[in-house]
Amino acid sequence: MLGELFKGLGTTLRYIFKPPVTVQYPEVKRPVRERFRGRHELKRFADGTERCIGCSLCAAACPADAILVVPAENDPDNPVSHGERYAAVYEINMLRCIFCGYCEDACPTNAIVLEHQYELSFYDRRASIYTKEMLLVPPDRGHGDPPPILRELQRRPSPPAQIDL
Repeated sequence: MLGELFKGLGTTLRYIFKPPVTVQYPEVKRPVRERFRGRHELKRFADGTERCIGCSLCAAACPADAILVVPAENDPDNPVSHGERYAAVYEINMLRCIFCGYCEDACPTNAIVLEHQYELSFYDRRASIYTKEMLLVPPDRGHGDPPPILRELQRRPSPPAQIDL
């Protein structure tokens, strides 16, 4: 019993003269790992259009039911995205989100991405619901070209075949 006491005191004395390992948090931010899942972002293509086509696969894949997507038809004269539809409403309830990344895996256009920002705080429940405007990156930060299948959707479909009866 006395041996364990001296062993514990020896450990304390060994570390008492070393400088403390303290990170001054607000000034010095801790780097995160490459696979860290933080705040969500809705990405854009290089031409400024949204990547989200309103398919709601991310909402279906979310085990916490934290994502709400309300699709709307895309206007051919002023398209919001390259698909036939776009997400008119896109909301994520950050209190329900468990940052599992299933929404990121389910997205066919890589529109939703979990970035490395970990400073998420809010004072009331209403502020914890991130809207589409809060999640979308600015148009000048878009990257990549739309896939050919989405570019072809901008063409007018051919008329249905006429059948003589």
